[in-house]
Amino acid sequence: MLSIEGLVAGYDRLEVLHGLDLAVEAQQAVTVVGANGAGKSTLCRALSGLIKVRGGSIRFDGQDITHASTSARVRAGVIQVPEGRQVFPQMTVLENLALGAFVHGAPRDADLDPIFVLFPILRERRDKHAGMLSGGEQQLLALARAMMSRPRLLILDEPSQGLSPKAVALVADAIAEIRRRGVAVLLVEQNLALATAVAQIAYVLENGQSPTHGPAEEILSGSLVADSYLGH
Repeated sequence: MLSIEGLVAGYDRLEVLHGLDLAVEAQQAVTVVGANGAGKSTLCRALSGLIKVRGGSIRFDGQDITHASTSARVRAGVIQVPEGRQVFPQMTVLENLALGAFVHGAPRDADLDPIFVLFPILRERRDKHAGMLSGGEQQLLALARAMMSRPRLLILDEPSQGLSPKAVALVADAIAEIRRRGVAVLLVEQNLALATAVAQIAYVLENGQSPTHGPAEEILSGSLVADSYLGH
């Protein structure tokens, strides 16, 4: 589904990704782990079209999207949940969800029903301002808003950031269910427990490259990851 070959990207004169290769198959969950500064968020921004790619290629469903606009990628089904959730605190849960559906027009009850089945707490909170939700509930809202865009590939940038272990477990359950519904997931994380819980394949990002990848349980349990890359 997603094929990245020799990806080079960065900011101004700073090159962050140096020839990265990565692949995500349909309905697969792949995680990218690495220390701060390894290039994880840069990868997310390059995949979403938020920064220009300097070299290499990005293909989605056989189509070259290396230089496609962000809106074109969204229409193709490539949706990112950004780091820090970025919900709109003065808007209600329903209003936040409606923004996620902008590509397809105003949401109908038929669009909202499966979202509320997946995220029942949001049905209860539907008329509350997003700023009144807990951190975990805001992360679930960010996931739900992304699902309103009908993604085929969901890119998650550090969804565990700032959350309690209980909230992280809820997020893990939601991601697993999203994948079971046929959406491929690219999870960019530092939380090894979350990454291991949801991913089949893991890539270790180090200095803008991925010298190590393979089955998630095998890769993420290795001392090389814990000691050298994540400082655990």
